[in-house]
Parts: sequence; C-alpha cells; structure tokens
Amino acid sequence: MEPVMDLPMPFTPILVIVAIVVLIVLLRSVRVASEWQRAVVLRLGRFSGVRGPGLYLLFPFIDTVAQTVDMRIQTTIITAEQALTRDTVAVGVDAIVFWQVENAEHVAIRITNYREAIERVAQTSLREMIGATDLSRLLSDRRAADERLRQTITEKTATWGVMARSVEIKDVIIPRELQDAMSRQAQAEREKDARVTLASAEREIAEQVLAAAAIYGRDPVALQLRQMNLLYEMNKERGTTVLIPTDMAASLGAMFGPKP
Repeated sequence: MEPVMDLPMPFTPILVIVAIVVLIVLLRSVRVASEWQRAVVLRLGRFSGVRGPGLYLLFPFIDTVAQTVDMRIQTTIITAEQALTRDTVAVGVDAIVFWQVENAEHVAIRITNYREAIERVAQTSLREMIGATDLSRLLSDRRAADERLRQTITEKTATWGVMARSVEIKDVIIPRELQDAMSRQAQAEREKDARVTLASAEREIAEQVLAAAAIYGRDPVALQLRQMNLLYEMNKERGTTVLIPTDMAASLGAMFGPKP
C-alpha cells in the first residue's frame, strides 16, 4: 500500500489579509452623493469630472474629491448702512439674495471660497445700486431696484458658475428728520388733493345751479313747483309752520286758487 502524500495547506492568514485589503479599497472607492450634491473629482491633480447624484467610484490613491458642491438654492443676507443715494441721502438697506450654483466645476476650480465671495459681491453691488438710485425711486419702485441688483450680482458671479435667482429688499431705513419731512410733505399733498376735489365739486354744483336758474327764469311755473316741493320737504317730517312771503303766496294762489 502506497503512502498518501500530504497536500500543502492554504495560507489562510495571507488570504484573509488580502481580502481585508480588497474590501478596504472597495469601500474607499465607492462614494455616494445625495440628489442635491455634485462631487468634483481630480485625477492625479487634474480635473476628471463631476460625479453624482447617486453611487460613483474613485480609483484609490489616484482620484480625489476636490469639493462636494450643494446645488440647492441658497440665501445670503446683506446690509448696507449709511449708504448715500444719488441725491446724497444716507440710508440703510437690508436685502436677501437667493442664489444657486449652475456649474460645479467652475465653483470648485475657479474660486477659493465661493460663499464668502458671493456675500462680498452682493454687499458691494448693493452699495453701487443705492449710489445710482434716487431715494424717491428706491422707496416707490423696489421691484425695479431688486431686478437691477440681481442683474449686477449675476454679471459678477457668472464666471464662477453661480447665478443670482432673485433679490428682495426687506427694508429701507431713512433718518428720522427726513421721515418727519416726508410725512409733512405727504400730509400737505393730501390736503392739496382734498381742496382741489372740494373746489371741483363746488364748481360742478355752481354750474348745475346756474343751469337750473336759467330754466326757472324761462318758466315761472317750474319755479313755483320747485317752491312747493321745498315747502313739502320742510313740513314732511316735523310738521312745522312756515311763513310764506306775500308775493309767493299770491303766486301760489293765482296758480291753485278758484277760477272764475
């Protein structure tokens, strides 16, 4: 009977180590980006592409994620204190900028800190807009001011891959003395309009009275009927006694007295 040869046993520790290394590499290679995220990937230091949303793979030690960019609409609050309008009035303005990243590659590569840069650009653009606008126009037409400010910010941030969606001016603060002067001016304007309206109404009434007088002058009977109507209206509610002048009584008697 021939002796049975012993087969070499597998190197179990080495296989376990290899399996662990492969697992670690796979775990480092598989990445997940949320629906609103984009990962800017560099390969050996050069731009490779934008990954996401969902699963994506990286080559270990070769690919790196330079930046994960949020593609959702963001808000930035800006304030300009003691900014001079075109008619040299110091005002304070608070506004909100709604902006969104349009190009993740440009945001990650062309600028260091795009959030801080957007805030500073919006701040300076707000002061520029105030300096180019009269106070009356700024107070009366905020929508136009919002649109001008949005366009100015977008022109400056478009090369970074950022778009200003909208701008809303929350408040315009003016000095107390100017507020009092504007209040008095508004009150004077209202009083002026009221007097003009009253004068116009009096003119219309005078024209109507003049037309009625012309009619009564041409037709004495119409005048007498009007007189009787006035007497009726005076006695309808209170039943007061009215003394009628002699000539008026005679004319009424001539109209309604007994005829021969």
